[in-house]
Amino acid sequence: MGSAKETLKAKARQLKGKMTEANGIALDNDRMRAEGRSEQMRGKAQERAAKQARKSSGH
Repeated sequence: MGSAKETLKAKARQLKGKMTEANGIALDNDRMRAEGRSEQMRGKAQERAAKQARKSSGH
């Protein structure tokens, strides 16, 4: 069950990153845009790790 919770956290991080990136685009703020992309990549990596953990545990 823990990895399902981690997957949900990863999806939330990706969404937060998308919103930050969109705000950066709207405000023409390159730093905010980059932070959003970075947050999305961290979320994707976190999601992959959770899926791998779930696969390893046999669920």
